[in-house]
Amino acid sequence: MCGETRITRLFNNGTAAFVYPLRAVFCVYQSENEIPVKVLVGAAKKRFKTAVARNRLKRLMREAYRLNKTEIVQNTAERKISIEIAFSYIGNEILDFDVIEKSMKSILQKIAEN
Repeated sequence: MCGETRITRLFNNGTAAFVYPLRAVFCVYQSENEIPVKVLVGAAKKRFKTAVARNRLKRLMREAYRLNKTEIVQNTAERKISIEIAFSYIGNEILDFDVIEKSMKSILQKIAEN
């Protein structure tokens, strides 16, 4: 997902879901788009000073999303809607992939329910 206006609109009008160590902000739109789910992944520079740490966290979050995205993609395709999601890592230390994946599954289930 890219574009300053789109990202601003997402954070201003979006609904938040939280499962430690992830926070997701999402918006649902009634439009049949060729890309039904758009994702933004981020880690705070304030908490993780080195780019190596931030990039590792973003890689872990992207991989956890990739492995668990089928339910939400199918759900949006069936309903003919599009959704934009911004994932933020809010923990203070880098956790294992298993913990991140478990919280990603939980947060995607919360989003699918809405």
